[in-house]
This record gives sequence, C-alpha cells and structure tokens, in this order.
Amino acid sequence: MRKRLRERRFFSDGLQGRNLRFVGEHKDEQLPQARVGFVLLEHFSLPAFTQALDTLVTANLIRAGAFSTRTFTLDGTSVASDLDLVISPSSPLHGELLHELDLLVVCGGLRTTLCASPQLTHVLQVAKDRGVALAGLWNGAWFLGQAGLLDGYKCAVHPENRAALAELAKSSQVTCESFVVDRDRLTAASPMGAFHMVLKWIDLLHGRGLVDAIVDILAFEESRYRRVHPSLHEKMSEPVRDAITLMSANIEEPLTQDQLARYVGRSKRQMERLFQQQLGTTPVRFYLELRITESRRLLQYSDLPIAEVSVACGFASASHFSKCYAAFYGYSPSREVRYGYVKSTK
Repeated sequence: MRKRLRERRFFSDGLQGRNLRFVGEHKDEQLPQARVGFVLLEHFSLPAFTQALDTLVTANLIRAGAFSTRTFTLDGTSVASDLDLVISPSSPLHGELLHELDLLVVCGGLRTTLCASPQLTHVLQVAKDRGVALAGLWNGAWFLGQAGLLDGYKCAVHPENRAALAELAKSSQVTCESFVVDRDRLTAASPMGAFHMVLKWIDLLHGRGLVDAIVDILAFEESRYRRVHPSLHEKMSEPVRDAITLMSANIEEPLTQDQLARYVGRSKRQMERLFQQQLGTTPVRFYLELRITESRRLLQYSDLPIAEVSVACGFASASHFSKCYAAFYGYSPSREVRYGYVKSTK
C-alpha cells in the first residue's frame, strides 16, 4: 500500500494549470524573481492598476516569490486615483531605484493630464538605457511616446487618447487593441487589457502553465476553454468541448465513454483519438482528473466528510478515492486543508 501511494501521477495539460499551485511543476530549478514598479500618476485608473497588480499577486500564490512589486509617485507623496481613493506609494521615483526593477509601469487614467514631466521623461529614458522593460496603462503609453520610447513599437492606449498619441509618436503604430506586448514595451488601454497584458508577460517569463493557473482563479468563465493566445485550446474541437461540458455537469454520476461519444455524435474510438490529439490524454484519464480536481475544491471549501466527497465526485469507494487523491497530490484527503467556508445542509 505504501509503495502504491508513493507512485505519483501528473495532471495532463488540460488540467495541469488548474492544479499547479497544489502540485507544483515538478522542477527543481529556482527561477529569478521579476521585479515590477508602478508609477502612479494623478487620477490613475485604479481598476487598471489593480488588475495588473492582482495578476502578479495571484502568480505569487501559485509560485511563491515569482514577482515583487512596489509603487512610486513622482514626489513620494500620496496620490488620488480616478475613484478618489488615495494611495500611499512605497517611495518617490528616482533613477537610483531602476537597478532594482525589471519592469516599470506608468499608470494613467481618464482624468490624468497629458502633460510632459521632465522628471518622468528622464527616469523612463534612464530605465530604457538600463534594459528595464517599460509599460503603460490606460493612457500611460502617451508618456512613453512623449519620452521617445515607442519609436518602432506597436502600442495600445485608451481610445480617448489614441489620436493624441498617434500625433505625438509618429514612428510608432498606435493600434485599436486592448493590449499590446511588443518586445520590451507593454501597453494596455483598459483594465481588462491590463490583465491580459500582464498575463502575456508572465507567459513569456514562465510559460503557459502559470498563466492557466492564474486565469483559472481570476477569470473562471474565460478559463473554461479560452486563453490569451491559447495554443492548446485554440485547436480544441467542438466534440471535445462538448464532451468536457458533459463531464463537468456529471461529476457525481459519471457518464460512460459510450454515453459521452453518443451525446457528442462521435464514436468512442473517434473521441479517444480527438482527446489524444488535442489534450494529450484519454477521455477516461481527463474525466478522472476533472473529478479529482473538483474533489479538492469540495474538501477545501465545504465541511463534507471525505466519504461524502468521494461519492459527490463519482468514486465507488472512499478507499479508491483516497488512493487516487494521494497519487495526484502526494498526500491523502485527510491531510487536505479544510477552510470550511461553505457549510453543508446536512
């Protein structure tokens, strides 16, 4: 029994991201921390800033210490956001701090005045010379363009400021996109653009696994089948999507493979081939991983006994459930953290 419990099983690509913070990536390498600074301008967009910041904070919940963040204002004093919430920065912005950063983000907003700041322009140019990547949120790209740092780059800016930036930065391509990541220039025109911009940057640094895990937490509806430029899910065919929808809706009483195939209008052999081609696994294995993943959520966020969790997730016995759980997560269900936020009605 002990030997079998030590035999670890790994989630397939389709569900690895959703479980990444619980099982890790099975890598021993220690990746360097990426350091991000946010320059908060007067009346900056708080939603755009918090979308970007929350994405990085969530990444750290999944992979501890992957990112560090700090905030700046031009003079070190507090600044009011577009929602009139006052934010106190970590420190004033000055060039000496740039050696501690990998990315510097200029946070603008609808009411942020488009006025050149010699101090900000100087710091941005020094950052560029030191190899720091530069970003702009909402109309933050205008300040990058004013500093001459968007020449030859594609960028995104809020529609209110698109014409002004196009006139200012004639050698750049001002797009209608909600976000653009062009080499070491990252720009976003909206709060959701900021979210996707940071996701894309994380993808470049750490790969799809971490991005999928973040999206699964912060954007559940989007995480079901769509990702930002999802190489895996772009090629997922309709029969596979329909099969996964059926699996998700039938956790407690799993459908047979014949039933799944019949409901999506394909043969059992065709479904096995499609899952293998598109997800790198079989329908049987994917269904098991889906139920195991759901069982973890029930264990963490309900007060159901383990035996009832096993039944709710379609396992014939608590012992079989415990064996499968330990195989994937490396520990038994009885050792799972029980937050108990949701109380059962029994």
